[in-house]
Amino acid sequence: MSAPTPRHRVVIVGAGFGGLTMGAELLDAGIHDFLILEEGPDVGGVWRENTYPGCSCDVPSHLYSFAFDSWRDRGLRYPAQATILDYMRSVTERAGLRDRLRVDTAIGDARYHDDDGTWTLTTTRGQLIHADAVVWAVGQLHRPQIPVIPGIAEFGGRAFHSARWDDTAELSGHVAIVGTGSSAAQMLPEIARTAATVTVYQRTPAWTLPKPSARFGPVTRSLLRVPGAHDLYRAALHHGADLALAPIMHRGWSARPAEWLARAHLRRQVPDRALREQLTPHYRIGEKRILLDSGFYPALTQPHVHLVTDPIERLTHDGIRTVDGTHRPADTVVWATGFRATAFLEGITVLGRGGIDLHTSWAQAGRPGAFLGLAVPGFPNMFLIAGPNSFTPSNSNPTVKAHQSRYIRTCLELGERLNSPVEVSAGAMARFGDWLDKQLAASVWPDGVPSWFKRTDGQITNPWPATVREFGRQLRRYHPDEAFVPADPVCAPDLPVRRAS
Repeated sequence: MSAPTPRHRVVIVGAGFGGLTMGAELLDAGIHDFLILEEGPDVGGVWRENTYPGCSCDVPSHLYSFAFDSWRDRGLRYPAQATILDYMRSVTERAGLRDRLRVDTAIGDARYHDDDGTWTLTTTRGQLIHADAVVWAVGQLHRPQIPVIPGIAEFGGRAFHSARWDDTAELSGHVAIVGTGSSAAQMLPEIARTAATVTVYQRTPAWTLPKPSARFGPVTRSLLRVPGAHDLYRAALHHGADLALAPIMHRGWSARPAEWLARAHLRRQVPDRALREQLTPHYRIGEKRILLDSGFYPALTQPHVHLVTDPIERLTHDGIRTVDGTHRPADTVVWATGFRATAFLEGITVLGRGGIDLHTSWAQAGRPGAFLGLAVPGFPNMFLIAGPNSFTPSNSNPTVKAHQSRYIRTCLELGERLNSPVEVSAGAMARFGDWLDKQLAASVWPDGVPSWFKRTDGQITNPWPATVREFGRQLRRYHPDEAFVPADPVCAPDLPVRRAS
């Protein structure tokens, strides 16, 4: 006789910041019957997967940390990847989440059953798991994007993505880094220490602001001994980011000062005028994600490091040829080319009420969309953390995920009171969508340069276009008692049709 299919009140898919925050929120609500599924071997998400040299976060960890167990180190402002991962593992233990974690478990299919209002999840190994509710916390930056370039199969050296680092690769010869985003900026100084030459291939330069020292000075360390200082510092960072960085997205008061600071940072660190011109963005700040870095520019000025701005034509057996006909040798190619961020829940079949397919629904609407990035009409008791248009490019995403987790908890409690699965109403989705469209239209992104904030057709799918404070305000505006309704097992889904603008 086969073992019965396990059933849980809630199944969380993903064990990064979002999934662990959701688990802690459930425990705080007295909900103990839940499971956290993780396709990798441990918790950590991007901080487990990205192990490239120099990997760290560009948001201070006092802000980029769990609200329920925040960063308290008086020495480190910007810890390295391994330290962040250790912190996440420690929080998992302290919060009592380890026993509810199942690793090496990837989901390939999720189906809602109209007859009893439950979900069945099927793993990629064919195992079945039943749940009253599902929370997708798989993040946006975990599917590596490798460009399609002629000759990739011919290359005779090592080639790998920055998020799939090859620790056995020899980095003492000729190394090519394709991309100039955050990962490339962080790894270049480290690779340049050992490589004979490093060639960096740039498509579009990034606006880069100076990054403070990774460690606190003696005065700050002393101040952080004062009771309540850690919380005060975290709050100051949060409000400061909303005040100074968020307005950049709408060409607000801080856009010009930020551009001035970035240009001054570039002038100070790159004395060569020709190189400086190559690194100067010719688009408005905020159209692409702003970098916070103080090591990339100095590394580029070293004599054995070269910046190439001509597009790549093809890879050869022993290097890279650009469209101007120049061939440059490479023993190792590192793809620092980002992620397929706009492909939400890629590779997973999700069928909701009446058998509607989530990806088909999004395709018909013209772009992926979700109510405050966390719910979709027609998919009862299914929630997302870090869903469409809920990534903040100007503040801390763990804070946004904490807001979403608390809201999802309230939705689950509403379902308990109603004794029914609940879903966001078509009306609430349409009202929120109208507000979101207006905010996005007024931002710098619609006619901006290509970035992972939007698809190749120009549809803006990832960023949140306002402050994190406004995100919390929107959640309060749409209380679950008014925005969510009981799922109707008889009627076909009444989905809003919102074509891409």
